[in-house]
Amino acid sequence: MINDNYKHSKLTAAIIGCAMKVHSKLGKGFPENIYQKALAIELTKSQINFTREQEWPVYYDEQLIAKRRVDFVIEGRVLIEMKAIGNFDASSFSQIINYLEAFQLEIGLLINFGKDSLEFKRFTNNKLKTD
Repeated sequence: MINDNYKHSKLTAAIIGCAMKVHSKLGKGFPENIYQKALAIELTKSQINFTREQEWPVYYDEQLIAKRRVDFVIEGRVLIEMKAIGNFDASSFSQIINYLEAFQLEIGLLINFGKDSLEFKRFTNNKLKTD
């Protein structure tokens, strides 16, 4: 699962591994907040630093217009957006892309616990200017 061509691949592989443990123990059918709490336990056991439900500001024309909570930010580098739904849809993809851009994070994982097998997709913020 580690691919050195992808930035933060080792970290995202570890996160996905934690999510797989949660899904294998809980299965599908719980609300998202149950999976969030369980994932926090697995991340802690794996010694992965994170913030959960952190509020991030949203700006428009350099003016603060709102605050949004993101499910997880891992080590200040990877955003995690969790779902417990039947299938990803375009709004799920748009949401994580918008969050990556608004919060100036480079990598995001969209993780779905709502299916028989864990589903995840990796996103890169191509608009972020990195040195």
